[in-house]
Amino acid sequence: MERETEFGVGFGGTLPPGDYRELACSLEAHGFHVATAFGDLMMQPPAMVLATMATATSRLRLGVGCFTPWTLHPVEIAGQMAYLDQLSDGRAFLGIVRGAWLDQLGIDTTRALTAIEDTLGVVEAVLDGTGRGYDGTTYSVGTGTRPYYPVLRTALPIMIGTWSPKLAAFAGRRADEIQVGGCANAAMVPLIRGWAEPGETAVGKEPGSTRIVLTAVTVVDEDGDAARRRARTEAALPMHAIAALDRTVSIDPDLLARMGTLLREHRYEDAGRLIPDELLTHFSFCGTPGEVAEQAAAAYDAGASRVEFDTPFGLTEAAGIGLLGSKVLPILRSLGYGS
Repeated sequence: MERETEFGVGFGGTLPPGDYRELACSLEAHGFHVATAFGDLMMQPPAMVLATMATATSRLRLGVGCFTPWTLHPVEIAGQMAYLDQLSDGRAFLGIVRGAWLDQLGIDTTRALTAIEDTLGVVEAVLDGTGRGYDGTTYSVGTGTRPYYPVLRTALPIMIGTWSPKLAAFAGRRADEIQVGGCANAAMVPLIRGWAEPGETAVGKEPGSTRIVLTAVTVVDEDGDAARRRARTEAALPMHAIAALDRTVSIDPDLLARMGTLLREHRYEDAGRLIPDELLTHFSFCGTPGEVAEQAAAAYDAGASRVEFDTPFGLTEAAGIGLLGSKVLPILRSLGYGS
């Protein structure tokens, strides 16, 4: 199967609103294909971030990466996605994920698969405009319910973020892409691919046709040691949330416990210092441009269709995007990626 590869970036939704326009212009000028904005707890609403970027670009695909099924009702997700898709002239795609840190809101996420399936069911029923409704377990929408706003595309591309075999199989049935969030570990790609295949086969999709996306904290700088120091701080919180989900590595539970104590005290730099060198590059893309390119190439070689370099990109956002675009991407293009 011929596999197209893309370059992407992911924004954490933490910047002043005025910064996104200039950064989006820079991404498009450097030839990135995709920009996503996260919907993680206490970050800016991702569709709002992407709406700002939509008005500054003409080619960049824009994806929510990702909504959770708990903090926004699916009818509102449908409306926000329809607005973004209209504003970007059909460049939007919808991502959905179980979500992390939602215990802070007292939300029980144990029935995530059902909630995600119902969220997609409601969104699709609303956007198709027929008023057919959807009867789910977690979410439903009544027959005859139609949007009052214009809908450019009645079906949007879907990305599901997961580290779970069950949700990956579901994504094989329902999604165009599977995002492995917080992951720079190429060894996870074939594992996710295998988990998705039963779902693909069940609906008659060609095995391996669901694209795999790796996305992780990125810090690139000509000073590789400075980049790794910053990456440790930035990767500590997401690594702590997902480290035990990576079945290809062995992580000391005591290490995670010590990190957890520091993170609860908001001592992110101290928690990051505990991350061993051999683990840092499993959960972040970091180092010099050559080192980051080498990490990304390994992910593509393993079968990833897209690598997303995530916030903060570099020692500053603008400098990081500049180095990614001017030095990392040319190396990857020379290896045949990005087409």
